[in-house]
Amino acid sequence: MNHIPGYTYGTSQVAPSPLTLEDLDNLKKAVLFTEEDERYLRMAGEVLADQVEDILDVWYGFVGSHPHLVYYFTDGKGNANAEYLAAVRKRFGQWILDTCNRPYDRNWLDYAHEIGLRHHRTKKNKTDGVNSVPVVSYRYMVAFIYPITATIKPFLAKKGHSADEVEKMHQAWFKSVVLQVALWSAPYVPGEDF
Repeated sequence: MNHIPGYTYGTSQVAPSPLTLEDLDNLKKAVLFTEEDERYLRMAGEVLADQVEDILDVWYGFVGSHPHLVYYFTDGKGNANAEYLAAVRKRFGQWILDTCNRPYDRNWLDYAHEIGLRHHRTKKNKTDGVNSVPVVSYRYMVAFIYPITATIKPFLAKKGHSADEVEKMHQAWFKSVVLQVALWSAPYVPGEDF
């Protein structure tokens, strides 16, 4: 793996999640995430590995076509920071691979929390040392579940898998994205309410 600035998965720089592994297991049950989904995510990882840049082109095209989304990469006055967009893009690409290939263990749980912190005013802008808006509005994190899920399916279908296999990979991806957004919510929700 190439060095990705700001990518601190599995290091002491990652804030620990307030959740336990038992909490994670209960969240998995809540989204119906099973061992079969884990297998299909691994398959998706193989399918997507050489398509990451193409996927990011679609996602960044979507964000770039909506000023209210590009806003989160600006100085608050409409001036987008190209370096910030590029740095986040590298980590976003790695997130695709991590979603599919990493075991959903303590390191994964902690890094999911770290991602949430980096969207929240707690840590937004600190990883890249940028002067940008202070927080990603929570509503867009939830809303983004759909485009991140809907747009991945055509990429899953590009390697000749059966329609059933593509659907199972897609459902596993969808469950994982919902699970992760739930975990990213921790900084936005008061402790005992989370």
